Amino acid sequence: MSDIYVGRTPVDPGTRARVTALLSGLDQRFFRSAADRHWPGAGPVLPRLSRSANHGLLWFGAAAGIAFLGRGQRSRRAALRGVASLAVASAAINTVGKRSVRRRRPLLDTVPVIRQLKRQPITTSFPSGHAASAAAFATGVALESKGWGAVVAPIAFSVAASRVYTGVHYPSDVVVGAALGVGAAFAVRGIVPTRSQLPSPGRPHAQAPALPEGEGMVVVVNRASGSSDAAGALRDSLPLAEFVECDPEDVNTELEKAAERCTALGIVGGDGTVNRAAVAAARHGLPLAVFPGGTLNHFAYDLGIEDSQATCRAMAAGDAVRVDLGRFTGPDGVSGHFLNTFSLGVYPELVRVREHWSPRIGGWPAGVVAAAKVLRGQHQLQAEFEGRRRSLWMLFAGNGIYQRFGFTPGHRLDLADGLLDVRVVHGGSFPSLRLLAAAAAGPLSRSPVHAAERMRRVRIKGIAPGTPLAFDGEVAEAPAELTIDKGNEALTVYRPRAFQ
Repeated sequence: MSDIYVGRTPVDPGTRARVTALLSGLDQRFFRSAADRHWPGAGPVLPRLSRSANHGLLWFGAAAGIAFLGRGQRSRRAALRGVASLAVASAAINTVGKRSVRRRRPLLDTVPVIRQLKRQPITTSFPSGHAASAAAFATGVALESKGWGAVVAPIAFSVAASRVYTGVHYPSDVVVGAALGVGAAFAVRGIVPTRSQLPSPGRPHAQAPALPEGEGMVVVVNRASGSSDAAGALRDSLPLAEFVECDPEDVNTELEKAAERCTALGIVGGDGTVNRAAVAAARHGLPLAVFPGGTLNHFAYDLGIEDSQATCRAMAAGDAVRVDLGRFTGPDGVSGHFLNTFSLGVYPELVRVREHWSPRIGGWPAGVVAAAKVLRGQHQLQAEFEGRRRSLWMLFAGNGIYQRFGFTPGHRLDLADGLLDVRVVHGGSFPSLRLLAAAAAGPLSRSPVHAAERMRRVRIKGIAPGTPLAFDGEVAEAPAELTIDKGNEALTVYRPRAFQ
């Protein structure tokens, strides 16, 4: 009989059989011990919990709850990552795991009838798919949000334990399944990095005064952006700061007054409100503290600021970065600035319709609905672009390069790159398909229906009267001529040195 080799060391078949028998015996002993033991309070809970996790239904429900109750980008990312990790774990278990080791289910003789499931599984026992799904979902959620991970972890542990409690798995099935689930979550992270793994988007670092309790800061709050509640909680963290709440039409006036008497300017609101504060701060040479409190907070999220406490930590340490400030200028003194995006054509209305439908049906389906609805009644934009008269459905310019475009821009890794992310959808028939092609494309892509380039300046002439212009959520009428460029590193913003 030939020896079996592991690396260069021969393994005696008898030794392998003895080790296998020992491990199997331990597994059987632990299973019988679990069956004989009284689990206080487990009787009415664990069997139901085990059944609820069939086909991942428990975790899909948990993901929906996290996304809804969290009401923030981090919560939505945590829910999505949890589901993606579960999907990878489930696919691996069902296609490879169950078929590689065809282990029979435990005998139920020692398991009390009250614990047993009404419908016994018919698949092989090793490894536990329920444990893998539970561990994958919990780990995926925790990689994005430690808080939600702490909430989900006890439920995931209980689901895994219920598989032994109800007698459908040996302990080793559960342990190996859970390990595979954790591995699946980390495999997903290797393909799609978490927010904490992304490079710091704000560069370079800048000098800013340290304001641990907000002394010398004036914080302007836009009442209409739903920011009053956020401002109330913020007062406790910044007891020495001055807070000014105002209506939207008074925001610019209050920002100018605040800039004349403060060391740093704070703003509570969404992207449109932050845009106004950024312009005032740059004009007066003041550092800006952004406290996300509006419907859209893309600039804050790209900085790595997902809640007001992150900004407070940056202020306490004096951590800040310099970022670019996009701008557009036209004849007769027409001008404006943008922190995120500038657009002409159908894009402003497209975004509005998409944001209306995305909470109900999801991002990409909402984008398709928006494209069909908006383009049905829109006329193409006629303008001179890059020295040629063109017919366009859309012209988009981003303040920095977006890693993904879609129907709304994705994430930026650098807010001080000196570049404009320019996307154009050419005019012609089948506008919805053209827009879909542009949405699916990445930076520096070209096709007969769209183009994407990195530019430092864009000039547009011959714009028809009444053409809509949008910047950071604000909409206006475009002048006949426009020049789009950037003020490089024109703004200093408080930002923690590392993602939290």
